[in-house]
Amino acid sequence: MTHFDRQDVTRLLEEWSDGDDGALEKLIPLVYEELHRMAKRYMNSQPSEHTLQTTALIHEAYLKLADQPERRFANRAHFFAVAAHAMRHILVDHARSRAADKRGGATRPISLDDAALVSVERASEIIALDDALERLAAVDERKSRVVELRYFGGLSVEETAETLKVSPETVARDWRFAKTWLLRELSGG
Repeated sequence: MTHFDRQDVTRLLEEWSDGDDGALEKLIPLVYEELHRMAKRYMNSQPSEHTLQTTALIHEAYLKLADQPERRFANRAHFFAVAAHAMRHILVDHARSRAADKRGGATRPISLDDAALVSVERASEIIALDDALERLAAVDERKSRVVELRYFGGLSVEETAETLKVSPETVARDWRFAKTWLLRELSGG
């Protein structure tokens, strides 16, 4: 995304926040590729033929973002941070649902996209990571947000720093700490 595009995204986000629904129509083409890249990161370990799952994740996140009663975004980085948060929770909800179904949970009709979004094998990994991130947030909320923005959102160190209003050096330090902490948590050590 060029510097010009970044300015356009911020301007359109402000217009959309002020109630201009036409700004949303102009915004979507500018952010769709980045949202797709974020969703693809989430879906990296899924079989490559599952392209609809990435699209389903983008659409679910878009619906969550569009339906927010308060849609005030400070800038492009803030928008993508909120999108990353939405995608994380969509995946975790689906993973928990898949895990419950595997354990004999109540049967309910689901769409084909929902059924294939998260494999049963990945469901437990996603749930474990989410649980570990929740524990990390109890220890240090900012470090948990750094992981969410960097890992799930695919934001750069600079974008993460801008979103969290800290220096890039702080983000890099938090990122190193959080990766080590999560590895220890997830490996049971």
